[in-house]
Amino acid sequence: MSERLLVLVRHGQSEWNLKNLFTGWRDVDLTEQGIAEARAAGRKLKAQDLSFDVAYTSSLKRAQRTLDLILEEMGQTGIPIYRDQALNERDYGDLVGMNKDDARKKWGEEQVHTWRRSYDVSPPGGESLKDTVARALPYFVQDILPAVLRGQRVIVSAHGNSLRALVMVLERLTPDGILKRELATGVPIVYRLNADSTVASKLDLAA
Repeated sequence: MSERLLVLVRHGQSEWNLKNLFTGWRDVDLTEQGIAEARAAGRKLKAQDLSFDVAYTSSLKRAQRTLDLILEEMGQTGIPIYRDQALNERDYGDLVGMNKDDARKKWGEEQVHTWRRSYDVSPPGGESLKDTVARALPYFVQDILPAVLRGQRVIVSAHGNSLRALVMVLERLTPDGILKRELATGVPIVYRLNADSTVASKLDLAA
């Protein structure tokens, strides 16, 4: 019987996470802490005696580098890696590059909170979480999930909001439920799926 293993991991801390800036599709790198988080994630997965057949990541280097560091720690750098912008972070539009505190001063606490935490309200020129789900979910259903159900062991390194889209489906969460889910940087979530794609077990490898 195949494992049907799926691991989701949000990238390690990025330079703009550290500076409290809206990042979106801006291609920023990991901080030293982010590098350490990614390496720690690799060690945790190795300690669980896990291995992977294939990996998926976004087109942004903070997710790609996190994946590379995880696989390096696991001694698994030779597996196929698929990169696709369908897994990119939510596009924050006009907020990109702005400090979150400055955004609150400009538009007000309530408006910024609505942009960040509502399901279907998008910031100016950007994507809502609903838009991100509409982008990431078809890629998951058409490319990633079939690989898992074929028995391949799969790791996905992506972003807080694109991974929320996958978690929403896997855990059958409502729009309200997914808004309350925070995904910590560099913390792998290990799912094993049933043949019908429902979750058989879930393990959060937080420290």
